[in-house]
Amino acid sequence: MKIKKGDRVVVISGKDKGKEGVVTKAFPSINKVEVDGVNVRKVHYKPTQANPEGGIQDVEKPIDISNVMLLDGKKDSKVATRVGYKFDESTGKKYRYSKKTGTKLS
Repeated sequence: MKIKKGDRVVVISGKDKGKEGVVTKAFPSINKVEVDGVNVRKVHYKPTQANPEGGIQDVEKPIDISNVMLLDGKKDSKVATRVGYKFDESTGKKYRYSKKTGTKLS
């Protein structure tokens, strides 16, 4: 998966199109990510000993990886980009880079 936990992304399709957030969880086996403040649903909880009141809570649900794009650059930048991989010849390690700007991603 080219998008990882901690990446800043923007939603490119669906009901939350245009929203930005940080990836809080990644599910590589099902190609989904959970983004902070995106795809929020109401979940009804029954009363339990841990939560005697029960009630309704807002829960973030996973969104498909194809519906988000990585935001490139600093926090003030809003450039959505595709992600590629390159090998660093000096260390021999693989790293991610922005296909739009060519800069190395963390």
